[in-house]
Order: sequence, then C-alpha cells, then structure tokens
Amino acid sequence: MTRNGTWPAIGQGGVSAMKNWRYIAMHTVAAAAFIFLLQRYGLNATLESSLLWAITFGGCAAGLAYAQSNR
Repeated sequence: MTRNGTWPAIGQGGVSAMKNWRYIAMHTVAAAAFIFLLQRYGLNATLESSLLWAITFGGCAAGLAYAQSNR
C-alpha cells in the first residue's frame, strides 16, 4: 500500500502467471490421480481404461483450472 492509500496495480506477468500455471498443473495431476485410483482399484477397471480416463479427466481439469485462473 502506498502513502496515498491506493494499491499498486498487479499485471499479468511474473509471479502471478507462475502461480496460475502451478495451480493448473496441480489441479490436473490431482484429478488424474484421483480418477486413476478410483477406476483401477475402486472399480477394478483395466490399466488401459484407467489411464484413458485419467488422461481425459486430467485434460478436463486443466481446462477448468485455466478458465478459472483467467477470471
């Protein structure tokens, strides 16, 4: 905060962008791991099916996290 009581503007570069990409990657990995473990061990699906669902859900989670970080 500056002396006149206003906050400096924060642009879309630097640390802010890095936090967004870290958030997107973390969201992607968490969703993919969750659906893989659910499919593989919870529902006793095959390895190929579990990996396909993990990739699909990871991609969807990445898209949602990207949309949310750009709001």
